[in-house]
Amino acid sequence: MSRLPMRALMRLLTYSLLVLTAFAVRAEAEVDLEIDLDLSAQTATLYQDGEVVYTSPISSGRFGHPTPVGDFEVIEKDPNHKSTLYGKIVDSRGGVVKSSADCATPVPHGCHFEQAPMKWFLRFDGAAGMHAGILPGYPASHGCVRMPIAKAKQFYDIATVGTPVHVHGTPPWRDEHEDRESHSAPAHINRAPAPAPIPVAPAPAPSPKKPFFLRWL
Repeated sequence: MSRLPMRALMRLLTYSLLVLTAFAVRAEAEVDLEIDLDLSAQTATLYQDGEVVYTSPISSGRFGHPTPVGDFEVIEKDPNHKSTLYGKIVDSRGGVVKSSADCATPVPHGCHFEQAPMKWFLRFDGAAGMHAGILPGYPASHGCVRMPIAKAKQFYDIATVGTPVHVHGTPPWRDEHEDRESHSAPAHINRAPAPAPIPVAPAPAPSPKKPFFLRWL
């Protein structure tokens, strides 16, 4: 009879220890995360407990397709997300017929619409999210936030659903007309050749002057 209370006490102590351990692990896992997207500087910063963990250059939405500004949170994670709106038109051999297309672009016979890949996608508002993509050095997306693929994976691995996302600033938008003019063709194409220089005959050398006493001879 004397062993029962001791055995019950040991079980109670063991159970209490397990509960305390579980709470400690949960408290350690619940770190304070925040993603800051500065559209003016075109940078992304991931904070953990107030300390900078990762920073990355970005390419946000271009003029007419701005990235939403405000306070959001990660609402979806998808490591191999594909856009349902944008992509390219390719032929049966995989050749690109139109590089910038959307789901409403007419598709020629024998071709198909290929959705744009958005690897390591972190959605934070509507269709807008962070993902791996091309960074030309200025805002160029349709509203999403593009990042280098290695940086996109770093942010994806540590962020969780519910991580706050603070988007602020004014993007340094480029003039789209100037972009089209400057990127319409390489510098050596569609330019008239420079005119050849017109040869100029050398001026005749001046004749030597005769001494004064010989000028009348």
